[in-house]
Amino acid sequence: MKVKQKNVESDVRILNSLCLSKNCPIQFVLGILGSKWSVLILQELLRGDRRTHELLEALPGISSKTLTLRLRQLEQYGLLARRVFPEVPPHVEYSLTDKGLEVQPVMMALQQLGEQWLESEK
Repeated sequence: MKVKQKNVESDVRILNSLCLSKNCPIQFVLGILGSKWSVLILQELLRGDRRTHELLEALPGISSKTLTLRLRQLEQYGLLARRVFPEVPPHVEYSLTDKGLEVQPVMMALQQLGEQWLESEK
């Protein structure tokens, strides 16, 4: 495997200067997105609006309780919107807000990096 040479030293210096402060932006974002389920919920919502049962079906292994907690947390941070339709039984739908859509380039970068690393494992 070839390693691309680049100015890693300056990149590390920049990251260190960002995260030596009390309010590290990387730690802040990871505090919101750091959960496995949060990332997978956002990934699913990037495909379109979803109802609770659709998210449960799309995310095997997540419990209803954990899904509810993660959805509330993401809503609290302003990444998704919860829309309740006045029907019986209640119909609730989740969608990404503009702020939530800002995660898309990060998700794409993670996907590309994951594909690269998986390919190098072969």
